[in-house]
Amino acid sequence: MPYQQADTEEQFLKAYDASLYERPNITVDTVIFTVLEQSLHVLLVKRAEFPFKGSWSLVGGYVDINHDHSLEDTAKRKLTQKTGVKTPYLEQLETVGNANRDPRGWSVTTVYFALIPSAHIQLKSGQGATDTQWVKVINGRVESPLAFDHADILSRSVQRLRNKVLYTSLPIYLMPESFTLGELQTVYEIILGQVIDSKSFRRRILTSDILEKTGEKRHVSKRPATLYRLKEAAEPHFFVRNIEGAD
Repeated sequence: MPYQQADTEEQFLKAYDASLYERPNITVDTVIFTVLEQSLHVLLVKRAEFPFKGSWSLVGGYVDINHDHSLEDTAKRKLTQKTGVKTPYLEQLETVGNANRDPRGWSVTTVYFALIPSAHIQLKSGQGATDTQWVKVINGRVESPLAFDHADILSRSVQRLRNKVLYTSLPIYLMPESFTLGELQTVYEIILGQVIDSKSFRRRILTSDILEKTGEKRHVSKRPATLYRLKEAAEPHFFVRNIEGAD
């Protein structure tokens, strides 16, 4: 019985033929950020296959409809495959779809950005990649051309990150297990590209109640500095106003 003539939803679904409709390619791309050598870096892979063989691209891939229950599952899977770690922070940025972004045909990608500390990460070059590297981001871009529309996606991701850093605690997810407030402020300044007010910054972070002391200190400029860590199960904190000193 043709599904158009079904009397119940069960009959409709049993007769439904999805192949009657054309479908675009569905992918997920993840912009994975870290701070390394006092600079913001993004994780890139060198493509092993056409299209754009030999070009650098963001970490991404097709949705596995047999194993991924959601787009976020796809993003987490690709992240783990390339870095071997789970991200402490993952946020959906946008969905981009058109007939021109991929020479293979109509394509839709959902973009996430992830924040991970760079310490103790062993990068992996998985299927479809010949190399995987952290690449320095300067003014929202990298030096090498990127495949597809990934340069534009990266630029928008950096802008979103910077905008959110102005009023949130997100840079904490780029920190190692323990850190000083001075080290955390430095990461804020690296992302924002400017110096921020130290006294105001310390007050905001400490009153947000998302950090706890480790009980240890580290000597910084001949003075002992208290070490902190993120409280277990702490959620990102949103400040009432932008951080002082930042535009």
